[in-house]
Amino acid sequence: MALIEWDDSLSVKVSIFDNQHRRLVDLINSLNEAMRDGKGRDVIGSIIKELSNYAVMHFGTEESYFKKYHYADAQQHIAEHRAFVEEVERFRKEFDAGSIGLSIKVMSFLSNWLKNHIMGTDKKYTPFFNQHGVT
Repeated sequence: MALIEWDDSLSVKVSIFDNQHRRLVDLINSLNEAMRDGKGRDVIGSIIKELSNYAVMHFGTEESYFKKYHYADAQQHIAEHRAFVEEVERFRKEFDAGSIGLSIKVMSFLSNWLKNHIMGTDKKYTPFFNQHGVT
């Protein structure tokens, strides 16, 4: 069973962002499955790296749209992105150094942060972008 089930409640009604959010959900689910199935550190480490890199790319995409369309809440939104990236990078470095393993606490953080960010912060931009013809 997936840790996060994608459904329409997670849609922000902007296809590029929805597609990227789905990929983030898939990566978190893959990481959870690898942990649950007892996969090796190399497999888990590879997924963590991909998740981190993909999150940075996705946030960059959103932020480029914020700049292009002059989104008023961009600074607060970007601050949330930075905090997430810093937390994932901290976790990744500790994991790579062998000082921590993948835990339910980490998986809970990742899934809760993503769901709460999409459902709260990201959904705030839906009307703004839709009014600018971005769907």
